[in-house]
Amino acid sequence: MKVAIIGTVGIPANYGGFETLVENLVEKKQNPDIQYVVYCSSKRYPKKLKEYKGAILKYIPLDANDWQTPLYDTISLLIAYFSADVVLSLGGNNIIHPVLRLFKKTKVINNFDGMDFTREKWSGLAKKTMMFTTRITAKYADVCIADHEIIQQHLLSKYHRSSYLIEYGGDNALAIYNDKLLYDEFGLKPQEYCFMGARIEPENNIEMLLESFSQTPEQKLVIAGNWQKSEFGRMMRDKYKQYSNIIAIDFIVDMTKLSLLRSNCKLYIHGHSVGGTNPSLVEAMNIGLPIVAYGKTPYNRGTTENKAIYFDDIDELKNIINSLDTINLESIGVAMKEIADRRYKWDIICNKYETLYKNSHL
Repeated sequence: MKVAIIGTVGIPANYGGFETLVENLVEKKQNPDIQYVVYCSSKRYPKKLKEYKGAILKYIPLDANDWQTPLYDTISLLIAYFSADVVLSLGGNNIIHPVLRLFKKTKVINNFDGMDFTREKWSGLAKKTMMFTTRITAKYADVCIADHEIIQQHLLSKYHRSSYLIEYGGDNALAIYNDKLLYDEFGLKPQEYCFMGARIEPENNIEMLLESFSQTPEQKLVIAGNWQKSEFGRMMRDKYKQYSNIIAIDFIVDMTKLSLLRSNCKLYIHGHSVGGTNPSLVEAMNIGLPIVAYGKTPYNRGTTENKAIYFDDIDELKNIINSLDTINLESIGVAMKEIADRRYKWDIICNKYETLYKNSHL
């Protein structure tokens, strides 16, 4: 059975959650009869592999994550639809699917991720376009996947579509404890800092986080992200560079270095306000880190089963930061690991996907 995966930058994974999902689906494949074909953006891969971990790689000469995205997704679907048994589409840009159905009945499974049009960075025409493509995709997809119960409820109430709940795994995250390497790479000692890794966007409450730590100088924050990507990121970095307890570092591609920073922090901070089951959050949970998360969104509370620490505003986060010595952080980390072991393992996730392929192909 040939399963084509479209809608991502591609693999090897070097971008985000969808790419990590694809990497693990390929690597942890359980059914030997499945042949994955992964569509990749040639713009992101100077070296173009023909195969990777048993998957065939196909390249589209467009960028997957800018104004070319709709065209990239459309061309990928057009090619995949007529060459695969099942298409796994990650995202919501399948506007040509209704036309393709007139010629062939290839099954299309669509994962809607975190409903991108709800993000603050989109407005006006972009938001309306994404809402339209999501509506078309929801109507015509043969199978819908939601990665969080909130997304599942939205699909049902807004588009009258039932969906399968399949979250993300996080056990790809490594726990690395090496005091010398931590100091040599970052000048840090274990348990002396709080950590957050995220895209530097307003919806991730970056300014709230930075402002809180600027007012609590006795606690150190290390925050890794794509600071140079936007005017907002550059402004935030410049505004808070004067505070010695705030260390803003660039996005970390090297997973060993990222794992080293995460594993040795005293507290992992998750400020995301939108999206479904966030991959970076479940990775931190798999490591067993104590987590403080933005509490106004039900996504974070659902993922952590209301067993993390939560903040809604600057004052609440400041109070948490000032009270770290009195909080049983170890017990929170244990609770996060227990949830992750039940829900966020890649073997569990891969089995659910492969079951869907089989049932869709029948």
